[in-house]
Amino acid sequence: GPECPGPEEPCRRRLRTAFSAEQISTLESSFQRQQYLGAAERRQLAGRMRLSEVQIKTWFQNRRMKLKRQL
Repeated sequence: GPECPGPEEPCRRRLRTAFSAEQISTLESSFQRQQYLGAAERRQLAGRMRLSEVQIKTWFQNRRMKLKRQL
Protein backbone atom coordinates (compact mmCIF):
# COMPACT_ATOMS: atom_id res chain seq x y z
CA GLY A 1 0.00 0.00 0.00
CA PRO A 2 0.97 3.68 -0.01
CA GLU A 3 2.14 3.37 3.61
CA CYS A 4 5.01 1.04 2.60
CA PRO A 5 7.28 2.87 0.13
CA GLY A 6 9.76 0.03 -0.37
CA PRO A 7 11.96 -2.59 1.27
CA GLU A 8 14.64 -0.04 2.22
CA GLU A 9 12.15 2.12 4.11
CA PRO A 10 10.08 0.74 7.03
CA CYS A 11 6.29 1.08 7.08
CA ARG A 12 5.05 4.06 9.05
CA ARG A 13 1.54 3.93 10.42
CA ARG A 14 -0.50 7.03 11.08
CA LEU A 15 -0.58 8.10 14.71
CA ARG A 16 -3.81 7.51 16.60
CA THR A 17 -5.99 10.63 16.74
CA ALA A 18 -6.67 11.84 20.27
CA PHE A 19 -10.14 13.36 20.03
CA SER A 20 -11.05 16.05 22.55
CA ALA A 21 -14.12 15.61 24.77
CA GLU A 22 -15.85 18.33 22.73
CA GLN A 23 -15.07 16.55 19.45
CA ILE A 24 -16.36 13.22 20.79
CA SER A 25 -19.53 14.93 22.00
CA THR A 26 -20.10 16.45 18.54
CA LEU A 27 -19.37 13.14 16.79
CA GLU A 28 -21.67 11.20 19.14
CA SER A 29 -24.57 13.62 18.63
CA SER A 30 -24.09 13.39 14.85
CA PHE A 31 -24.03 9.59 15.15
CA GLN A 32 -27.28 9.62 17.14
CA ARG A 33 -28.95 11.51 14.26
CA GLN A 34 -27.54 9.27 11.53
CA GLN A 35 -25.12 6.36 11.60
CA TYR A 36 -23.97 6.86 8.01
CA LEU A 37 -22.68 10.19 6.71
CA GLY A 38 -22.74 11.18 3.07
CA ALA A 39 -19.76 12.93 1.49
CA ALA A 40 -21.30 16.39 1.95
CA GLU A 41 -22.09 15.86 5.65
CA ARG A 42 -18.63 14.40 6.23
CA ARG A 43 -16.98 17.38 4.53
CA GLN A 44 -19.07 19.84 6.54
CA LEU A 45 -18.38 18.08 9.85
CA ALA A 46 -14.65 17.82 9.11
CA GLY A 47 -14.44 21.53 8.33
CA ARG A 48 -16.41 22.50 11.43
CA MET A 49 -14.32 20.27 13.72
CA ARG A 50 -10.92 20.93 12.08
CA LEU A 51 -10.40 17.22 11.41
CA SER A 52 -9.78 15.42 8.13
CA GLU A 53 -12.60 13.68 6.30
CA VAL A 54 -10.69 10.40 6.73
CA GLN A 55 -10.65 10.89 10.52
CA ILE A 56 -14.42 11.50 10.51
CA LYS A 57 -15.04 8.50 8.24
CA THR A 58 -12.89 6.22 10.40
CA TRP A 59 -14.55 7.41 13.61
CA PHE A 60 -17.99 6.62 12.18
CA GLN A 61 -16.84 3.17 10.98
CA ASN A 62 -15.40 2.39 14.42
CA ARG A 63 -18.51 3.70 16.16
CA ARG A 64 -20.77 1.50 14.02
CA MET A 65 -18.64 -1.53 14.90
CA LYS A 66 -18.82 -0.61 18.60
CA LEU A 67 -22.63 -0.43 18.33
CA LYS A 68 -22.71 -3.79 16.53
CA ARG A 69 -20.63 -5.39 19.32
CA GLN A 70 -22.94 -3.94 21.98
CA LEU A 71 -26.08 -5.37 20.34
